[in-house]
Amino acid sequence: MKKLILLFLIFSIGHVYTISASLPDSKKDYRNIDSVIDSLPDVFAKNHADFLESKLRNEAIIKFGTHQLPDNPEDWVKYRTNLRKTIIQKTGLVVNHSLPLDIKETGSIQMKGYRIKNIAFQTRPGVYATANLYIPDGKGPFPAVITMPGHWRKAKFDPEGPQQLGHSLALDGYVCLSIDPWGSGERTTVHGAFDYHGTSLGASLLNVGESLAGFQISDNIRGVDLLSSLPYVDPKNIGATGASGGGNQTMWLAAMDERVKAAVPVVSVGTFESYVMRSNCICELLPDGLTFTEEAGIIALVAPRAIMMCNHKQDSAPAFLPFEMQRTVSNALPVFKMLGVEKNITYQVFDKTHGYWPENREAMLGWFDLHLKGIGTGMPKKESAFELLPEEKLLVYPIGKRNPGVQTTAEFCEKRGKELRTAFLSSGNLDALEKQKELRTILRIDERSELKKAHQFASLSGWDRFALETSDNKLIPILHLAPSDPKLGYMIISNTSGKKGISAELISELKRKGRGIVIAELSGTGESTSSKEIANNKSMVLHTLSRSELWLGKTILGEWVKELNVVTDFLKSNYKAQKLSIDGNKEAGIAALFLAATGGNVDDIIMRDAPLSYQFDSGGSLDFFSMAIHLPGFLNWGDVSLAAGLSGKQIRIVNPVSMSGQKISGNSLNEYRTEFAKMRTKLKKQGETVFN
Repeated sequence: MKKLILLFLIFSIGHVYTISASLPDSKKDYRNIDSVIDSLPDVFAKNHADFLESKLRNEAIIKFGTHQLPDNPEDWVKYRTNLRKTIIQKTGLVVNHSLPLDIKETGSIQMKGYRIKNIAFQTRPGVYATANLYIPDGKGPFPAVITMPGHWRKAKFDPEGPQQLGHSLALDGYVCLSIDPWGSGERTTVHGAFDYHGTSLGASLLNVGESLAGFQISDNIRGVDLLSSLPYVDPKNIGATGASGGGNQTMWLAAMDERVKAAVPVVSVGTFESYVMRSNCICELLPDGLTFTEEAGIIALVAPRAIMMCNHKQDSAPAFLPFEMQRTVSNALPVFKMLGVEKNITYQVFDKTHGYWPENREAMLGWFDLHLKGIGTGMPKKESAFELLPEEKLLVYPIGKRNPGVQTTAEFCEKRGKELRTAFLSSGNLDALEKQKELRTILRIDERSELKKAHQFASLSGWDRFALETSDNKLIPILHLAPSDPKLGYMIISNTSGKKGISAELISELKRKGRGIVIAELSGTGESTSSKEIANNKSMVLHTLSRSELWLGKTILGEWVKELNVVTDFLKSNYKAQKLSIDGNKEAGIAALFLAATGGNVDDIIMRDAPLSYQFDSGGSLDFFSMAIHLPGFLNWGDVSLAAGLSGKQIRIVNPVSMSGQKISGNSLNEYRTEFAKMRTKLKKQGETVFN
């Protein structure tokens, strides 16, 4: 690793960014001033290696190598039990078999040889999923298959995949339940309009202690409950299949519900290692997953039952290429061998692009015939010709007339967030030290990052240039300008857009006052960004990095807190800084607050365009903040006011906003003033929070 870092530390004079006048100082708003009065040089050389990707990919590789499955039945039973418990805890998975299904049938279509029912059923109290139920003609009992759409725009009734599965399975004598995944199909924010559920919308579930994966698994377990309750279904012969995100759901369902006798995940199984710094969906995230398992562990949970993976040579998703799947199979196979069911795990590779193609369906039919009907050899079986239906025939509810029980992600997050905030605000005495410890756990700060070495380069445009090498193998680029008087101290500026987002007027004002200035570009921002992030897509800002850090048991905000700690340590040790302030916008401002709340070395904070609460709201743009803002279980812990109270510092919040970027003013702002003040009193902490 030392050699790798040293290779990265070959720098030269870089090009110069021009500062935009887009950000106000603590009292004035200069966002309309266009004058450019300063320029900020780069620290790193042009065309440098992707430090961030290299670091995280290396961590993932190491994690992969540390996960080995037990090699004896007794240890395997213990491992399996503990792994399932951990998955439930990390995903927020809710299992309630006793909850009434309350099936609501809204329509029925008779086809040649089978019929289709449009239904909704209860998955959580007051929460309903929409689905199509395909039923072969005859008395049964029939084997059944639950199918899970991935990211097809039209979910269960999409003619390019999910709908084809329903028709094909029904014609082959299977009852088929096709469920709209949480946040898709008829469960989108606006009924009839497409939502991609995997950006900030889906990630908002993390803030209330849930996850998109957990919701999907819960829904699908309830789907198995429904199939098992039907008199014409053989509950001992239930299978599961889906492609892409639906393939992931298939894997998770089979791993967590032993009623699934056979599974066929398509274009979905790879390695958890390969997810890191790759553009996979939030619905495919197991928070902290790589800290305790690899995908082989999940596949092994299916044993002794049957699973066949189908992957494609031309897949555009690197994480799902056959090579990655084969690595997982090779590590899961010993468990199947140990249990004497080696033949129950297999895979097929097709020369196809990403999708669920006829070749996949025929392989799936042969596999299910063997394991759910007890016929055939498991080899592919020719499917029957079928007729596709227009979506209006498969709708559970007419567009715009959806039952209120079909909750959306936004509705759930808003409702659950209000419940958690009500409980938090009505709580009695708070133990400051305990809440501080809990916040560190939420941020995934389990150890302090130390300054290993400060690499200094030639000064440019009056700025000292440093790359701070840390004990956890990071390089933090900073620009430094000494104060005119040491007593004036330093203002550390961190902007989520990097140097280019910093107001020229802010720099000018700090210079006039003689303050020392340090500009720090934190991981994922400015020169510390990664080429693997999707550019020019507001809904995907820091999407890849956010997911990757969570896979590795970290959070972006937690990492930023650690990085800011290193910067403050550097100024204290190298320049004997007497006063340290931080000016951060959006998520960087939140990171500064968390630094103070966890005992960091900072005297006061300016937060710009920062949220006063993590309570979900849909009044503005869900893309106002990047994916970095989301923290698993944050509202279960408390809220922004609690963090401000724990800090004991002077905090100024400029242009306070909601989680959707709506400006907070008037009565709402007064309510927050009261909340923040009461929290300091309750915690018996000094300082004040001022709102501008």
